[in-house]
Amino acid sequence: MDAKNIVEKVKEHIPNVLGNDRYSKYAVLIPLVEKDGELHILFEIRSYELKRQPGDICFPGGRVDASDQTSKEAAIRETREELGISENDITTIYPLDYVVSPFGMLIYSFVGFIKSPDSIHINPSEVEDIFTVPLTFFLENKPKVYHVDYNIKPDENFPIDLIVGGENYDWKVRKMEEQFYLYDDKVIWGLTAKILSHFIDILHNSK
Repeated sequence: MDAKNIVEKVKEHIPNVLGNDRYSKYAVLIPLVEKDGELHILFEIRSYELKRQPGDICFPGGRVDASDQTSKEAAIRETREELGISENDITTIYPLDYVVSPFGMLIYSFVGFIKSPDSIHINPSEVEDIFTVPLTFFLENKPKVYHVDYNIKPDENFPIDLIVGGENYDWKVRKMEEQFYLYDDKVIWGLTAKILSHFIDILHNSK
């Protein structure tokens, strides 16, 4: 392979997240609704019958399927399925930053408006209940921030002798930040809080 071939291949490459093809991809929507004359954010409580994270608070969303043309389409589809609304009920949808999880997930997030919240009929197989929180609460209250430490432990067959330092290599303890919003008796944390905090930062920083 000569220099010309290399230049042509690199020129055609579209940058992406390294290892993107091995990530599980998900899409979520931050739903804004009008209630009592002010904007609220709608949240779901996951069904207690679900195997993963039963009872956790989250936004509508789920895995990006092969049939979804885009992550935005996946977020709309999942919102429709979970809240029992039509695509026409979801308007003014815009993308936020995506999250690369250390646990092999790529989460695409969006924000949009639900025109007729009274038309919502939750899917009980996925959603236990829904509730809303005034947007002003998040604009006026910062999340509480805590940290989780996790250690790196190589597999037994890891070639420790091939790296400088060998068994004495200084594997750093990693810290993962977790944010918590507490509203009445509701605890909003994890990726939901991370995405929510990012959205609120955008609103604070907008000119």
